[in-house]
Amino acid sequence: MNSSQVRALCQQAVVLHQAGRLAEAERLYVQALAYEPNNIEAHYNRGVTLRDLDRPAEALASFERSLQLMPHLAAAHANRGGALQTLGRLDEALASYDRAISFEPGFAFAWNNRGLVLKDLKRLHEALASFDKAISLQPSDAFAWSNRGTVLRDLNRLDEALAGHDRAIELQPGYAHAWNNRGVVLADLRRPGEALASYDRAISLQPGHLDAWNNRGAALLDLHRPQDALASIEKALAFNSRFAGAWNNRGMVLGALKCWDEALTDYDKALSFNPAFAAAWSNRSGVLKEQRRLDEALASADRAIALDSNYAFAWHNRGSALRELKRLDEAIASYDRAVALKPDLADAYANRGPALWDLKLPGEAAISFGKALALEPDYNFLFGNYLRSKMVICDWDELGENIDKCFAAIGLGKKAITPFALLGLVDDPALHKSAARIYADSECPATSALGPISKRDAREKLRIGYYSSDFHHHATSFLIAEMLEAHDTDRFELHGFFWGPDRQDGMRQRISEAFATFRDVRGMSDRDIARLSRERGIDIAVDLKGYTQDSRPGIFAAGCAPLQLQYLGYPGSMSAEYVDYVIADKMVIPPGSEANFTEKILRLPYSYQPNDSRRKISEKSYTRQEAGLPARGFVFCCFNNNYKILPETFDIWIRILKSVDGSVLWLLEDNVLAGENLRRYAATHGLDPSRLIFAGHLPVDEHLTRHKLADLFLDTWPYNAHTTASDALWAGLPLITRTGKSFASRVAASLLSALDLPGLITGSEEEYEKLAISLAKDPARLALLRQTLSDNRVTAPLFDGKLTARHLEAGFNAIWARYQSGLSPDDIDVGLA
Repeated sequence: MNSSQVRALCQQAVVLHQAGRLAEAERLYVQALAYEPNNIEAHYNRGVTLRDLDRPAEALASFERSLQLMPHLAAAHANRGGALQTLGRLDEALASYDRAISFEPGFAFAWNNRGLVLKDLKRLHEALASFDKAISLQPSDAFAWSNRGTVLRDLNRLDEALAGHDRAIELQPGYAHAWNNRGVVLADLRRPGEALASYDRAISLQPGHLDAWNNRGAALLDLHRPQDALASIEKALAFNSRFAGAWNNRGMVLGALKCWDEALTDYDKALSFNPAFAAAWSNRSGVLKEQRRLDEALASADRAIALDSNYAFAWHNRGSALRELKRLDEAIASYDRAVALKPDLADAYANRGPALWDLKLPGEAAISFGKALALEPDYNFLFGNYLRSKMVICDWDELGENIDKCFAAIGLGKKAITPFALLGLVDDPALHKSAARIYADSECPATSALGPISKRDAREKLRIGYYSSDFHHHATSFLIAEMLEAHDTDRFELHGFFWGPDRQDGMRQRISEAFATFRDVRGMSDRDIARLSRERGIDIAVDLKGYTQDSRPGIFAAGCAPLQLQYLGYPGSMSAEYVDYVIADKMVIPPGSEANFTEKILRLPYSYQPNDSRRKISEKSYTRQEAGLPARGFVFCCFNNNYKILPETFDIWIRILKSVDGSVLWLLEDNVLAGENLRRYAATHGLDPSRLIFAGHLPVDEHLTRHKLADLFLDTWPYNAHTTASDALWAGLPLITRTGKSFASRVAASLLSALDLPGLITGSEEEYEKLAISLAKDPARLALLRQTLSDNRVTAPLFDGKLTARHLEAGFNAIWARYQSGLSPDDIDVGLA
């Protein structure tokens, strides 16, 4: 074959390449080179063809052979750089692009691709400069404009990034990749609807655009359309089942649906195809945290950070794992690192807040929540956390306006506030129920993953499961210890499920011994705990947490027993279809108010609240001086948590103090800021701040004995004293309360009724204020009340844990009998017998 024939062969190969017949073109180049081994054009063009055939190593060899023959061939240096880039040899690729530019400084293509390598090397500002140079050389290069947009996104200059992609599309409207990249930036700007439209445009231009189908799924997830999101992502996987990014996004959708096992499988699938996928390692950490596999969650986040130390979401997930492990200072440091890397990361600020709460820094928590809200005003349940943190420090600025906003949001079905945080803000059980429904539907919906529970036959002993994180030195355990011990073990078999702190204190020992089996389930997922409960044959599951701190309603959402009850922890309706009964009494849920509960009411005959007649009161004798109290004068007190104090209640207390000369108000100081704010409020309302005395924390038995220094306990409203009320009454301190319509506002009245002290229950602000003042000015009447309380304490049913156990057992038998008869749950009043 002569030279002209070889040249014709190469020209034919070019035509075949342009027609997309790459393999045929490559064979012709090989044939030509067999006759002319030093044909520079054939080596170079074969390299281009091999590049397009996705054979980068062979393409590299062809480009290098062409450069041996013509070292100054800029195009060959540039394409060599592309092959090296594909092979992950980024430093060599950069050197090759630099070599091309040294021979041809105006080579826009090389400047553009050089920018891509620098982007991959995380040298973002240099990458931006390289793209800018490419654009200055060729302003109409849509590819360079779009690439510039991607690096601006990485620099968090989102508006400029969007403008870059828009310019690329203006230059080349059919450029599908630019439409996809535009959608990614719009998603970052929290404009998911526009992002979706952009992805749809990319797909219309290029139906097989994998990234666009995958990113479209993420946008649909942001638009709360998880099933549509799954369909879009699965379309991407249908094109390429090894697409790690799509498996990662599918895991995110399944995580949003709380299908944790399935989500974890997808993240692992993504990592099987791309072990260096930092986002998948990070997302995997989040799922492992939800499954309570906390050490694994931390390790997975650390792996993500090892791969990309500047990945803010991985630092966030690391912080969340550390917070659950109670390594709080480390958690805060991780959250801080996350926001340093990504200042607009609302998640990090939002989750940093609870860690600061746990560190007893509520003021800093409020600031953190406020920053998250500024970034994302509709962040799920964040507004309520912000409000509650302000209540903890008694910062009432704009409280009324914020409460109105919160109520309006609930009315619109928004995820504004957690149920527990709402209880102290309003006496409206219907609103409480609505907020709980929003929360249940969003955070802990019923799941059928474990299937139905088979009908249980009657047996000798009913198996009762008690579930809590509080089986240690905690208020709940102080209340229920004697009741648990008093259960009739001939008829009831008790099983404890505990996920709280690993504290081997005396109460933990006492509580655990009351159960036939006591299982620490901290490291188990909600679903696994439900499965364990079924395996243990639990007949009646009693949730002692509800929606309080460290609650795990997901256990009950998965179905752990044929009958599921909520008791003691949460004073309101959980509004969850899987909770059959709430244990109450006629005072906290009066007949006629059942519509405020989705649960059926199981009413005990006296107070729903159990108590322990063995509670120790220290024999230590405190003096007024030791407590910081004045030597003389009437002492009103309230040892409720500071977040229960509303300004309306505090205004009444100020009026009471002004009406009783020389009186003081003794309060529990949860935190320094609360004391400062209350003193400031008192001063601005004409009360000497020195009349507010603040008590620090003491061991419980000593705290009980110092109640003797007070004369009268003033209750809060609408969230009454609960355990603090029984503390005061057990210590012999009279308490006056004001009742409302909600469960939380009627608990102290329940306790007083069970002590036969109805005269201390009031129904309005005026009655409450008048009673407090009259008792303070009538020492004889108050002394008689103290004596009545002392007498009734040992004879009335309130402090009889054994009696409460009998009544509770009667309730268990009644609801089980209905179940055995095939009847649905219904309201039941337990009799006195």
